[in-house]
Parts: sequence; structure tokens; C-alpha cells
Amino acid sequence: MSAFMLLQTTFYHTYLADISPLISGRATMGSDSCNWHSDLDYDQWVALPVTGPRPSSRYKHTAGIINEKLYIVGGSRNGRYLSDVQALDLRNLIWSTIKLKPQSDPDNKKDGKLLEAFPATSGHSMVKWGNKLLLLGGHSKNTSDTVAVRFIDLESHVSGLIETTGKTPVARGGQSVTLIGSKLIMFGGEDKNRRLLNDVHVLDLETMIWNVAETTRTPPAPRFDHTAAVHGDRYLQIFGGCSHSTFFSDLHVLDLETLEWSQPQIQGNIVSPRAGHAGVSIDEKWFIVGGGDNKSGALETLVLDMATLVLSILTSVEKKDPLASEGLTISSTLVDDEQFLIAFGGYNGTYNNEVFAMKTKPKDSKHPKIFKSSAAAAAAASVTAAYALAKSEDLTAVDNSKSKVDLSVEIGVVKEEKKVLESSLAWVKAEKSTLKSKLDEVNETHVDLSKELHSVQGQLAAEKSRCANLEAQISELQAMMSSMESVEQKVEALRSQKAVNVPSSAGSWRWMAP
Repeated sequence: MSAFMLLQTTFYHTYLADISPLISGRATMGSDSCNWHSDLDYDQWVALPVTGPRPSSRYKHTAGIINEKLYIVGGSRNGRYLSDVQALDLRNLIWSTIKLKPQSDPDNKKDGKLLEAFPATSGHSMVKWGNKLLLLGGHSKNTSDTVAVRFIDLESHVSGLIETTGKTPVARGGQSVTLIGSKLIMFGGEDKNRRLLNDVHVLDLETMIWNVAETTRTPPAPRFDHTAAVHGDRYLQIFGGCSHSTFFSDLHVLDLETLEWSQPQIQGNIVSPRAGHAGVSIDEKWFIVGGGDNKSGALETLVLDMATLVLSILTSVEKKDPLASEGLTISSTLVDDEQFLIAFGGYNGTYNNEVFAMKTKPKDSKHPKIFKSSAAAAAAASVTAAYALAKSEDLTAVDNSKSKVDLSVEIGVVKEEKKVLESSLAWVKAEKSTLKSKLDEVNETHVDLSKELHSVQGQLAAEKSRCANLEAQISELQAMMSSMESVEQKVEALRSQKAVNVPSSAGSWRWMAP
């Protein structure tokens, strides 16, 4: 067998091995933690088999993924604020604790004493800026009057305060913080006096100067524990959250160029109000997980198309699942060119510390997984090299072999496209069936309402006739009363005449006397 034919056979077997999970259906989680991402199905949550000392269970912490590590900072548990920093290496799923060092410059001193590296905090926000994690706001035992901005250096693990100037916002927790270019957009929250906020503040990270955004039109109701995302580097979108008595499921949009608020109508699925949920945006998709209303957790994982404002339910979990929690976090990361969501923590009657992962469908899912596989890419490269080497021996044979290989690949592509189309068709049929059921329900409701309307109209007609009869009787009674007045006058006249004609008693006695 020639070198080219050997490599062609290798490519063919590699191709079959690579698409076999697609053909067989659902893949299972392998035992190799380093390859945990290779066996996941799309749009399904899977608990990851992590090792090492796990972080304590918590909620209202912050999380972010930097350089294939998931960082967890602070949070709350049993009414106690936490100050620890934990890191999960997503390459081998091993937890470790990050020991922070306090900043030694004058900005990190009070009364001549060095401040702690990171105070126990809950309900704060975190973003990555350069090689640092920036932590803003949150509630702690010694909350200052204004929002504090802290940093954690990911290389030296030094942590401390960053001095800011300008119109610094009042201290708060449960706010949203969104990074756009070099600016942080902070919205809402609850201050240390439990006053609810709906203001917008902007921090320029290059100058560390705060400014107030003077918005127009109707802003969202004051709230906290909502989530926020930015679409097209222009539109800040706010979803859900709560006041002290109300939970929201509304969507508000702030145009960051005109600073005008609007409240567009969400299309698609209608979902329950929620607060304490987590969200992360990837391209034009905004993934929203968890939350609740203090009575029950939200079971759905939602995805909002930020361009069309169509909201869909991606998947659902059972009641009391850790993903149906308030105060959990969600982050996104790329592993082998595929996008994953990573969720951690939360509270749903029980504090959680499990790690869950979901592989999201790519924006263009027409091409099968083989073209993103490193093994298939290596085999394809080998075939190309063999083709170049064998060209001088037998061009015709090589061309024919290459055509066969290309044909097998194209057949695989067509099969995968067929599967995608069949899946889409099944989804459309399911949606059509759901819409038909809703339409039938609406029609039945319309029939019932029509019957009720006719009944009410009949009752109104009967009442109208009764009112007309009563009016006629009232007229008759009024006429009778008028006639009675004239009768009374005649009676009085007769009484007066009678009184005049009756003789006096004295005259009568005189006439009878002898």
C-alpha cells in the first residue's frame, strides 16, 4: 500500500471516529477530566467532576474566567460575608485557593494601619481590566459612603483600593456593572440604608473619573439583583430584578448615545418574574440562568436574541436543582474553539458550590463538528502532504483518490446538514403544535367570552325593559298624586261649607224650650 493510500485510510477512520458521537446521539461524560468538554451535548447542563478542596457553598459572589481559570470572589453564606478568592483550572478541573497580599502604598492604609487585602463582601460586581480583576460596590461590615473600587492583580495576587474621582456614586450592592470599551456602566442597586436606586453612573477606567449619565424618558423602576448586557456597543439592556415587594420580568433599554430609556416588548416565551439571576452575552445572544422570587427558583435557562428581542427557553431543570437558585454566577469561555457556559453557586433553600457547564450551539451550526476537530484537521493535513509527495508518481490515481476523499467528506457534510435540517424541522413542528394549541385555547376563550357577552346583553335588554316599566309606573303614580291633591282641596271645601251650615247648640236649646 502506498504512503498516500495509507494516509487516506487513516483519514477515513479518523473521520468515522470523529462523527460517531454525532451519529449515535447523546455523548456521555468521560472519566478524563482534561477532556470534559469533548463529550458534552449542546444546550444541556452537566455537573463537572471537579477535584481539590472545593470553595464553601455561597451566593451573591462574583465570578469570571480569565486564561482558562474560573475565579470566585467573596459572597455570602448563612448571613456571613466571605472574603476568599478561589480558582478552578478548567484544563484539569482542580480547585485552588488564591492567597491575596495587601497593597502596601498609602492608598491602602487607614490610621497608619495596612488595610486587609479584600474585605468580606457580598452583592459586588467584577470585571477584567488588563491583568487585573476590578471589584466594585457590594455590602460589607464596614461599607463606605461611596462605591469602592478594588483590584486583584492576577500575576502578583496583590489586592487593594483604587482611588477614583469625579461624581462618585453612593455605596450600594446588587447593582449591575457592564464594560464597554474603557468605560464601566453601573445601574441601580440598593444602598446601605436599603434605599432602592435606578441611577446610571459611568467610570472611565483610563482616568478613573466617575460621571453621572443624565438620562431622559421613563427609566426602569428602582431595583436590585437584576442583570444587564450591552448590544452593539450602544444599547444597555436591563432585565428583571426586584424591589422590596415586587419582582420584575420586564426589559428596559438605554441608548448610550442619546441616553434615552425605552421599554420594548419582549417577543417569544413569557417567563415568570425573577431576581438574583445571572446573565452573560455571547455575540447577539444573552443567556440568563436561575433567579427566583423568594418562593421558588426559576427553572428555565433563557436565551434572548438582543437584535430581535425574541426570548426563548433553552432548557429547564427540576425544582430544587442548584441551577434554579438565586445569587448564582454564570461565565463564558472558549475551549477548543467551542463556546461554553460555566455556572457556580447560588441559594435555593440550600447553599450550593457545584460547577455546571453547558456547550452552546455555534452561530453557524451548518458545518459538522469534524471541521473543528484537531484530529480531523491533522488527518486532512496529512492527506494534503501525501498528495504533494505522490504527485510525481501517478497524478491520475492521486486525483481519483483525492476525489474519493473529498466525496466522502462532502457526503458527511450533507448528512450532518440533513440532521440539522431535520432537527430544525422537528423544532418548527413542535412550535407549530404549541402555537396551534394556544390558538385553540384562545378560540375557546373567545367563544366563551362571546356567549358571556350575549348573556350580558340579554340581561341588559331585560333590565332596560324593566326600567321603562318602572318609569311608566312612576308617571302613573305622579298623576294619581296630582289628582289626589285636587280631591283633598274639594274635601276641605265641603268641610268648610258644612261647618257654616250647622246651627249653634245654644240656639237649638232655645227653640226647644217651652
